Amino acid sequence: MEPPKPVADSGSAPAAPSEQFIQLFTKFQRPLYLFLLSQLGSTQEAEEVLQNTNVVLLTKASQFQLGTSFFAWACQVARFEVLQFRQSRHRDRLRFSEDFMDKIATESEGLSDEWERKRLALEACMARLKPEDRELIRQRYQPGTHGKDLADELERPANSVYQSVGRIRRTLLECMRRRLAAENSP
Repeated sequence: MEPPKPVADSGSAPAAPSEQFIQLFTKFQRPLYLFLLSQLGSTQEAEEVLQNTNVVLLTKASQFQLGTSFFAWACQVARFEVLQFRQSRHRDRLRFSEDFMDKIATESEGLSDEWERKRLALEACMARLKPEDRELIRQRYQPGTHGKDLADELERPANSVYQSVGRIRRTLLECMRRRLAAENSP
């Protein structure tokens, strides 16, 4: 058996993405996934197209202009990848027009920005909670945790835990409303 032949060098390798690009790339993975999920409706397809989109984003990193909206740029790349994905999958029984899908994509992009604002507001409000309240919320919303199980673990009556969580949630909601309203006021 012959050893593999080296691949011919076709010139210089593309420059590695900048640290700022990598930070933006990482920061917007979840919103980009949610954007793709809104376009495709299937977690498996969204994950597949996200991988393809990530390859393109990293390949075209030098084309991104720092200071512009990374998410908007990434969504444009993702839209193209969604179109390519759909064209490669002729098994879909229901097809929508490209115009309709563009409208959905534009609306989804705006919703992702709104969700990010809300997530940041929640994060800031969580930081303002008393440590024991923050820990109770963290424990309650761990995947697979139920209120009754948490009450048993804390050796508290379930009703007491439910009331505490409800009070903390109302506090967080009010804090978020104030923060978001302050962002929107001139």
